[in-house]
Amino acid sequence: MPEIAEVETVRNSLKKRILNKKIVDVKIRYSKIIESDLNSFSKILINNEFKDILRVGKWLIFELNDYYLLSHLRMEGKFFIKNEGDVLEKHEHIIFTFEDKTELRYHDTRKFGKMKLVKKDELWDTEEIKKQGIEPISDKLTSSYLLEKFKNKKVPIKTALLDQEIISGLGNIYADEVLFASKINPLKMASSLNDLECKRIIKTSKEIILKAIEMGGTTIRSYTSSLGVTGHYQDYLKVHKKEGKPCLVCGNIIKRIKVGGRSTYYCEYCQK
Repeated sequence: MPEIAEVETVRNSLKKRILNKKIVDVKIRYSKIIESDLNSFSKILINNEFKDILRVGKWLIFELNDYYLLSHLRMEGKFFIKNEGDVLEKHEHIIFTFEDKTELRYHDTRKFGKMKLVKKDELWDTEEIKKQGIEPISDKLTSSYLLEKFKNKKVPIKTALLDQEIISGLGNIYADEVLFASKINPLKMASSLNDLECKRIIKTSKEIILKAIEMGGTTIRSYTSSLGVTGHYQDYLKVHKKEGKPCLVCGNIIKRIKVGGRSTYYCEYCQK
């Protein structure tokens, strides 16, 4: 699943290639992805342009004249830029055709992705956006904030880190890496964390996510940016997907367990 670094990579890649290009047609091949009225969706987009692309957590926000188009990639959503007339692939579900005969195609094997139009003055009141927590790279992420959010969380810290209403954009890969770098066991109750541990989470989250963005994200399994950018942060992973391999710090074997239904990788010696 694309996480904050991968979505930021997609945003930066798209900004270089689709801004200020007039949209002349919109094809909807799988309507359940669209969470707006279908007729209005196409009418608003046609003859409009993407002025900018923003991001909140894992949401891409395409700026139009009077609206924003919200897009969440979910498990396997990808964007392709192709030429009009290129063969339509099976899982290319939403196609935006530009005046210059190029197309932005949304590809989603599992069809879990979502798109939604919202008026500009309603963006921050939109349920999907207003419930997002603070991003791991934001200076607003403080230990006092985390202590307040964690104090009643009787769940493992790994589960709490994946709660988008607490920290926005952090996913399974980077949660494993943050906890390893912070020397915190993924099974430790979130409510038991102290100020120093929260500060370590904040410090390592920022360092890891900024490095991952610099590297273009992590390209493993189903995720690639599909826009001519291949992530390289997988070369820096310390524990995620390292089951059975020696820990780079202590030499003991990395373990894999399930936490909240998610595969979780950690070193039981470094993260006691």
